[in-house]
Amino acid sequence: MQNTANAAGADGPELVDTAPMIEDLHPALAQLREAGPVHRIAGTDGRPAWLVTRYEDVRRLFADPRLALDNRHAAPGDYSGFSLPPALDRNLLNMDPPDHTRVRRLVVKAFTPGRVEKMREPVRRIADELLDAIEPDGRADLLAAYAGQLPIIVICDLLGVPQRDRRDFRAWSDALITPDPARPRAAKEAVGSMLRFYTGLIAKKRAEPGDDLLSDLIRVRDDETGDGRLTEDELTSLAFLILLAGYENTVHLIANSVLTLLDHPKTLQELREDPSGLAAAFDELARYEGPASLGIRRFPLEAIEIGGVTIPAGETVLLSVASAHRDPAHFEDPDGFNPHLGRSGHLALGHGIHYCVGAPLARIETEIALAALLRRFPGLRLDVPRERLRWRPSIRARGLISLPVAW
Repeated sequence: MQNTANAAGADGPELVDTAPMIEDLHPALAQLREAGPVHRIAGTDGRPAWLVTRYEDVRRLFADPRLALDNRHAAPGDYSGFSLPPALDRNLLNMDPPDHTRVRRLVVKAFTPGRVEKMREPVRRIADELLDAIEPDGRADLLAAYAGQLPIIVICDLLGVPQRDRRDFRAWSDALITPDPARPRAAKEAVGSMLRFYTGLIAKKRAEPGDDLLSDLIRVRDDETGDGRLTEDELTSLAFLILLAGYENTVHLIANSVLTLLDHPKTLQELREDPSGLAAAFDELARYEGPASLGIRRFPLEAIEIGGVTIPAGETVLLSVASAHRDPAHFEDPDGFNPHLGRSGHLALGHGIHYCVGAPLARIETEIALAALLRRFPGLRLDVPRERLRWRPSIRARGLISLPVAW
C-alpha cells in the first residue's frame, strides 16, 4: 500500500488505494497507521480525502472546532459524500454550532436515561418475539432475521411509524449506505422515496398526533417561537436522521458482536453463564469490531497540520475509527478481544459535541439482543465456514452481508 507525501500541492499527493481496506480492513489500516498519521485516499465517493489513522489524532479531531461538519465549508468540488436535498440534509450530521446546539438540545430530551430505561421491557419483548419466529427452523441468516429487524422495530415504535410503512426502509437504507455500482440510480431513487415518506409521515402526525417522539417534535416545531424553533427542513431531516442512524449502526453493532463472540467461544460461554457481564463487554465489542470504520466527514475551516501533514481548508477529512481502535500506542494488545482488560475510550459512538445522542438506546438494544440470543440458543454456531462470511464493500460501514447461524 502506497504512502503519501507530507503536503498537498494543487492536485495533492498520489492517492492511496482503498481496495485493501475493503478486502481485509484491519491489516490494511495497520499498514497505513504504521506508515504515517495521515494519508490521501479516494474518499467514499471516489474523490480525494484525507484519512487520519492514529488514536490520539482521531480523538482530538473529533472535538476540534476547526473541523466543520456542515458541507457548505467544503472546498468547491471537494465534498466527498452523497448529496441530499435540504429537507433531509439539515440534520445533526451536517451542522455546527450554534444550529447544532439548538437542534441537539431537542433530540437529547428524547434519549434521556429515564426514557431509554423504560424501553428495556419493550426491547426484550421484541427480541423474544423475533427469536420465537425463527427458533423452530434451527437456522437463519441472523442479520436479516434478527439483528436487522430488532432496531428498526424499536426506532419505528419510538417515532410512531405505522407497521405498513416499515417494509421498504431497509432497502432505502442499503441503497444510501452501500451503493450498488450495478444500480447507479438506486441511491437517488431511495432519496426521493425517503423524502416522500418523511414528508407524508409528518403531515399525518401533524393532523393526528400520537404518543410518540415524532409527534412530540412536531409539537415543539409548531408551538415554539423565536430563535430556538426548528425549521420545517430541520424537522424532516431530524426524523430522517433518527430513523436512519437508529437503525443502521445498531444492526451492525449487534451482528458484529455476535460474530465476535462466536469467534471467541470462551467469552461467549462466560456471558451465557453470567449475562450481567454484557454491560462491561459492550465497550470492548464496540471497540473490537464497531459498526462504522469512519467518523462523519469533516472540513477544516483553516489549514491544519497533523503529524507534519498540512491539510488545506475545505478538503475532506475522514477520521478512521477502526484504525484508532487498533492503535497499539493507546490500547494494550489492540488486535485481541478481551472484555476483562477494561479498555476505555472507544470512539464507536463518537466523541465531543457530536457524540451519538442515541448511544444509551444502542447500548440497551445490543445488550438485550445478545442476552436473549445466548439464553435462548445455547448451541449457537456459524452455519457456514468462517472464511465464507463477507463484509459489505464499503470503507465507511463495517457490516456483514449476511450471518448464517444454526442452533
